[in-house]
Amino acid sequence: MSRDARWSALLELVGRHGRVDVEDAAKALDVSAATIRRDLDQLAEQRLLTRTRGGAVAHGVGYELALRYKEGRNAPEKQAIGRAVADLIAAGEVVGLTGGTTLTEVARSLAVRPDLAGDGAAGRPALTVVTNALNIAHELAVRPQFKTVVTGGVARPQSYELTGPLAAGVLGEITLDVAVLGVNALDTGRGAYVHHEGEAGVNRLLAQQARRVVIAADSSKIGKRAFARVCDLSLVDVLVTDRGIAPEESARLTEAGVTVIAV
Repeated sequence: MSRDARWSALLELVGRHGRVDVEDAAKALDVSAATIRRDLDQLAEQRLLTRTRGGAVAHGVGYELALRYKEGRNAPEKQAIGRAVADLIAAGEVVGLTGGTTLTEVARSLAVRPDLAGDGAAGRPALTVVTNALNIAHELAVRPQFKTVVTGGVARPQSYELTGPLAAGVLGEITLDVAVLGVNALDTGRGAYVHHEGEAGVNRLLAQQARRVVIAADSSKIGKRAFARVCDLSLVDVLVTDRGIAPEESARLTEAGVTVIAV
């Protein structure tokens, strides 16, 4: 079992039970107790849990563990992508944001942009953000210069995204200047994918309601497919990724009409 797989399993155990025991975890994951102790020490260093004698307990709220762990993976790349995407958005625009760790970095970069710090001209919001992600709405709702619109729907605990007909009902009545999509995979022939069909439906509708579509995804997701397709490449205007993207994949996307920005 890889380190990432062990860490995910350990965090899932802590999130489910509130604590984990070294010996029990070693038996469940079929690795040595020394390996589990080392894993728990490293997770504690990242403030994802709190070490105890013989194991570990949840650090803060248990349901935050999965997202906080994902945020830590490829963090520098995701932060750079977030800043680059934020720079593509003009003041006064209506922006749709899906969920995910990379999109969370986009939202955080928008929140600290100096030119968006005011209240907007003539009482208009500096930015209108439409999102189906509860964690993103939570971060932006405290920014008085932003108008934050939440779609409604049923929350998925794995991603904090709202899905279902309630979300689709809201999105069917609005228009967006730009939709920024977080994806789990981007196939250079077939388009964008996510793991869950409900998220795919909401993401697809966001893309259809927008005048331009930006995908924010680190290079580990390029050239792959996931379970549910969001949209074809013909609907995508820009991909913002990191410099790890393979040259041949970048070339295929460019040939398909997608502007590739690698940061």
